[in-house]
Amino acid sequence: METNLVVDSCVDFNEDTENIPRVPFRILIDEEEIIDEDTDIIELIRKMKNSKSHIKTACAPPEDFINKIKTQANNFVVTISSQLSGSYNSAMVAVETIKEKFPEAFIHIFDSKTAAAGETLIAIKVKQLIEENLKPHEIIEQTEKYISKLSTLFILDSLDNLAKNGRISNFKATLANIMNIVPIMGEDGEGRIILKEKVRGKKKAFSRLVDMLAEYNIDFENTVLGITHVNCLEKAENLRDDIKAKYNFKEIKIFDPAGLSSVYAYDGGIVIAF
Repeated sequence: METNLVVDSCVDFNEDTENIPRVPFRILIDEEEIIDEDTDIIELIRKMKNSKSHIKTACAPPEDFINKIKTQANNFVVTISSQLSGSYNSAMVAVETIKEKFPEAFIHIFDSKTAAAGETLIAIKVKQLIEENLKPHEIIEQTEKYISKLSTLFILDSLDNLAKNGRISNFKATLANIMNIVPIMGEDGEGRIILKEKVRGKKKAFSRLVDMLAEYNIDFENTVLGITHVNCLEKAENLRDDIKAKYNFKEIKIFDPAGLSSVYAYDGGIVIAF
């Protein structure tokens, strides 16, 4: 039987993911709705910087997932953390709708409990397991185990967009920028974003980010690390080189951002997952 992999558009881009079917988010800037498909990231950043309003995002409706799911195939769907978006719930509604008409259809939804580089690594993992011709229950078991061990960290170049989309107050964003405070953010293991540390200065923040990897229980030689960058490839490459100099990861992949990652990580933002 054919196996079908579908992701939402919080999965970022490299040669591993460019041909995976996507269900796009909507990005709302100054009453313009942008469908996150083949998004021009530079133009998106320009519009975000010029906007004085809150920038909003909306997950795809169930119908969009239904259109990507094949009832005669084994379907696997990967979504952004259910703690960050309604995408997972929308996909589950799609499953319920399909099952009413096709009760034998096989559809499994993975809550990635992460985003950007993290969700991208999970999508790549599922794709690899499919290519290895594993049985559906084996794909589920190995992917859920992978999700449970995955960690995500990120550094934003500016907090302005978090303020614009209501994630933090304008006062906190302005104060952090004035005092040159760089927060290192991450997830709590259940898919919620939390503050890990606050560092003064961007150079020190990235140095600390590299050092933090030693504090995780990582089997480096068997672990792939992913880096999503938003319009800062050189920064991502420098970070990759700094990590390579200190740790022996199996592989380090650099991802170009989708629109959704660009909204939240913003211009100059870096997300890593491992």
